[in-house]
Amino acid sequence: MIGAIIGDVVGSRFEFNNIKTKDFELVSKESKFTDDTVLTIALMDWVLHENEKNTTSAAKYLQKWARRYPYAGYGNRFISWIYEVNPKPYNSCGNGSAMRISGVGWAYAGNTDDLLNYTHLATACTHNHPEGLKGAFVVARCIAMALEKCDKKDIREYALSQYPEIATLDYEELRRTYKHDSEICQTSVPQALYCFLISNSFEDCLRTTISIGGDCDTTAAMSCAIAEAYYGDIPAELVKAVRNKLPERMLEVIDEFKEKYGGN
Repeated sequence: MIGAIIGDVVGSRFEFNNIKTKDFELVSKESKFTDDTVLTIALMDWVLHENEKNTTSAAKYLQKWARRYPYAGYGNRFISWIYEVNPKPYNSCGNGSAMRISGVGWAYAGNTDDLLNYTHLATACTHNHPEGLKGAFVVARCIAMALEKCDKKDIREYALSQYPEIATLDYEELRRTYKHDSEICQTSVPQALYCFLISNSFEDCLRTTISIGGDCDTTAAMSCAIAEAYYGDIPAELVKAVRNKLPERMLEVIDEFKEKYGGN
């Protein structure tokens, strides 16, 4: 279950230096994991090891992992939240809620009630704004639908029911105009869903998402999480290159999660 992490690592060097083309080296010496990976791992760890799943325990895991990697590129408000003794949600609709949720989508696919419940618990400890909650659930639901072998047209229908503006998005227009100036679910989630929907493979989804620019590591974390669930196998050399960028403690969680829930 590494699709979201691949999106983050590959997108990391282009986040503030958008490339605006699909023709680029996927993993280079400058590629690195960012906050997207750290917090994705945190919720995978929570899913695997927390018996009392609630907003308090979700916050504990997010804080634990963020404190281990304090310079991963978190937003200013989240940086303060990391060190709060009694952390409270701060009404955020930032795209951080949706980029970290993929493990919940994988773990609770097949049961929409559980998916909604655990997505809410994993999200509401920080992003309790309605749009922050919505963005996380829509990404998790699309992952679950892909794992449930839904056709892409069904995933598209669901995505459009939540974000009708996807129907008006255009790849070339996004590539020309999108900049790193809006890190909210209302912008990022529809774009991530759109990039998945127009893709024809995991790698094409990855390259498409990076090439539209903007907050592309985060958008790719979302789109590539869905793409992995839908398309299946990711090229082994890409998985290896990204794994080589991760510390052992992250790899242990990823491998344990894969053993229990599947994925690459």
